[in-house]
Amino acid sequence: MELLEKVALGDKTLKNRIVMAPMTRSRANNEGVVGDLTTLYYSQRANAGLIITEGINISEQAIGSPLTPGIYTREQIEAWKEVTQSVHDRGGLIYAQLWHTGRVGHSVGRNGMLPVAPSPIAIKGQQHFTLQGMKDFETPHELTVDEISQIVRDYGQAARNAMEAGFDGVELHAAFGYLPNQFLAESANIRTDAYGGSIENRNRFVLEVMHELVDAVGNDKAGIRLSPTNAYNNIENSDPVAQFVPLIEALNEMPLAYIHLMNAMYPLDKYPHYPKNVMETFGSISRHPVIANGGYDRETGKAELEKGIAEMISYGALYLANPDLPRRFELNSELNVPDRATMFAGGERGYIDYPFLQD
Repeated sequence: MELLEKVALGDKTLKNRIVMAPMTRSRANNEGVVGDLTTLYYSQRANAGLIITEGINISEQAIGSPLTPGIYTREQIEAWKEVTQSVHDRGGLIYAQLWHTGRVGHSVGRNGMLPVAPSPIAIKGQQHFTLQGMKDFETPHELTVDEISQIVRDYGQAARNAMEAGFDGVELHAAFGYLPNQFLAESANIRTDAYGGSIENRNRFVLEVMHELVDAVGNDKAGIRLSPTNAYNNIENSDPVAQFVPLIEALNEMPLAYIHLMNAMYPLDKYPHYPKNVMETFGSISRHPVIANGGYDRETGKAELEKGIAEMISYGALYLANPDLPRRFELNSELNVPDRATMFAGGERGYIDYPFLQD
């Protein structure tokens, strides 16, 4: 398989196997509404086989970081229609990544409301960015069963809103320490009810949400992002293989579009029991198309495809800095270097001003 080959995804055909990975950019306004810059940002990158948006908050409760977009108000939905139409006009496909941050937030950015989580366990050893500066994480509110059920419904409504806004599908962000990942992790979930304790119970929330998403958007239009060896945001499991293999096997029984697997993004020296190769360990058991993510360039992406497990490769920072990434890969040309200082800034710089190759 080659990066620039076409590939089927559900009832669509992607023009290449290069996926734009979801990346938080913090360019929405205070009401979570995206604007013209966001429309241009995504339309510039409609050359991807598939765009997966930055995380989009499914509800007001879901908000963790400032200036991140939502899809739960009429104004937010209408604004996303401009984005999806612009991408489609340029021959692109775009999925909405649905986001609930759980305990990865702070009350100063949530109108004084504490973040929520499976269990009242605060993140230690990190701080959270707020509009009042960096803050220590707070002990989150422990969700009741009724509140969990409401969040599942919120995901379903957000998915319906996304389809109304013109998205081609949705992705559940169940990775990198956000709410679904918190339910999966022994370090964040010490519940003793149906959502905690056993591996089956810790997987329950994610599976309920995925059933809700499929019901909302239909077959082959919902994907999921997982990070089985992620340790960021205090996410730990005594046995990731025992946790995630049954989860992926259960996902195999659903009519999903894909599974999006993240490699470890940080050293795992403290976790010698974690599997070293995410794609071989977890991707190999998926009956759905696998998108591989995390640290790939042109050559390593091509090499990953040649192994025959992943069918697509997603690129984050490289796509941020190179809006014409497929063309640059085709020509094996020099790449723009991402400016990390402007990744989460609020204006044009580092957002829509990265140069294209000259014809």
